[in-house]
Amino acid sequence: MSSVGTLWRFSRPHTIVGSVISIVTLYMIVLDRAEGQRPLLLISALFVGIACNVFIVGINQLADVAIDRLNKPELPLPACELSRTQAWGIVLAALGASLGVALLVSPYLFAVVAAATFIGWAYSMPPFHLKRHHLSASLSIAMVRGVLLNLGGFLVYDHLVNGLVEVPLHVWILTVFIIAFSTSIAWFKDLPDMEGDARFGIRTLALVTSPRTALIAGHVLVGLAYLFTIAALGLHLSLGGDGPRTRVLLIGHLVLLALFLFNLRTLRRHDKQALPRFYRQFWWLFFAEYGLYFGVYLIRA
Repeated sequence: MSSVGTLWRFSRPHTIVGSVISIVTLYMIVLDRAEGQRPLLLISALFVGIACNVFIVGINQLADVAIDRLNKPELPLPACELSRTQAWGIVLAALGASLGVALLVSPYLFAVVAAATFIGWAYSMPPFHLKRHHLSASLSIAMVRGVLLNLGGFLVYDHLVNGLVEVPLHVWILTVFIIAFSTSIAWFKDLPDMEGDARFGIRTLALVTSPRTALIAGHVLVGLAYLFTIAALGLHLSLGGDGPRTRVLLIGHLVLLALFLFNLRTLRRHDKQALPRFYRQFWWLFFAEYGLYFGVYLIRA
């Protein structure tokens, strides 16, 4: 392994950032009902989340070296900047670290992380190889990002900090949104990779139907998620819910919906160079969703 930069690229930075911002945001929501700070719990959550993330993206790259020679030749394994032995060492160390620290924190956190790492392994590796069909692939990503991280992670840390086992309305709304968004990410991420996926029999939505269908389906799903969020927040506000926060979230989602539609208008579907740029911009909307909740909960009511 030549440098720290190689390890950083192997970890797929945009997924690391997504995990970090989601964990910090959920921690802020947990603290809203707590007295005082719990920095060690936040540090443990970040460590476990990052290590789990590295395992999942790493095992995927180990499974996809041949495909990535066509789709992503710049990645460390197909670029021969990282050997398979080194990659396996990183992946197994990340798995052991995430499960080990999770077990020290809580058996419930261990169960959540074990489920996430199992799905991550089953996504990439035989006999399950869930990524070979778009339905099982999107369900896997939505389960890890939406259900296990948001609901599972929140419930574990809320129980540890506050002794509670209940999910606030804002977390339910956020979870539904992230499930929809993660499903669309699963469809969109394959758009620039159709050549390699077709050659190796990966049945992505873009290949089973068409790139246009995948784009339309993903945008309809996320658009509906924005409308659901806006409607749910508006209804909560009209019924006398926690006014200032819900009002800011409502306005913020109207702004994010406008940015989402603007990003759609800038897409040039037939321009191969535009698809990776569009996908990166789509991830910024994912970051912004958590960022909005983080900002709202940063200041206690």
